[in-house]
Amino acid sequence: MITVRISFEKKNEASYISLLDLQRVMQRVLKRSGLPVWHTLGFNPHIYMTFACPLSLGQESECECVDVKTEAEAPDFAQWQSALNAIMPAGIHVTRVAPVEMKADSIAFACYRISYPAAAAAVLEQYNALETAPVEKHSKRGKKIIDLKEHIPQLRYTALGDTVQLELCLPAAQELNLNPSLLTGFLEEKFGLPAASANILRTKFLTADRQLFA
Repeated sequence: MITVRISFEKKNEASYISLLDLQRVMQRVLKRSGLPVWHTLGFNPHIYMTFACPLSLGQESECECVDVKTEAEAPDFAQWQSALNAIMPAGIHVTRVAPVEMKADSIAFACYRISYPAAAAAVLEQYNALETAPVEKHSKRGKKIIDLKEHIPQLRYTALGDTVQLELCLPAAQELNLNPSLLTGFLEEKFGLPAASANILRTKFLTADRQLFA
């Protein structure tokens, strides 16, 4: 049995599809495609799927992936990609289908591109001048105070016409997973920069040694 990784983009209106709904979407698309994917056994068989680092609602991504299994001996992955893209909903586009090379738990960092209106540059400079930036992080284990400056010492941004773009990589491991909404929420609370004015795009995953996750 081969484990297959389906890599895809999730943008525009698809950014508002929750993880639970995305699981339903993928189940239906895979069934409609007729591809030879493996189903779990038992009274309620369903397609085996695992997603890496679920994306927050409203955020876009160029690097989402879902793993499935197949008993096919020599899958035609180009045909898989074409078959899936033919029936994917708007905003979801399969970019690659290939055998799994790295396990999902090898992901250590997630990189993001955040776009703000050009006027936000002054606020970003105010953040850079801070010594600390404490935020409250909620998890299943409870609440915890995180200092963003330990993970994002400076916001390096580029002015592009009427927007500014900043690139950052945040921890995305099981021990510590930081959502960029912690930063946008802090900038709103501290400086009044509306979090809703930020467009958040996840661009890639990296391993602990900063290699591209595939």
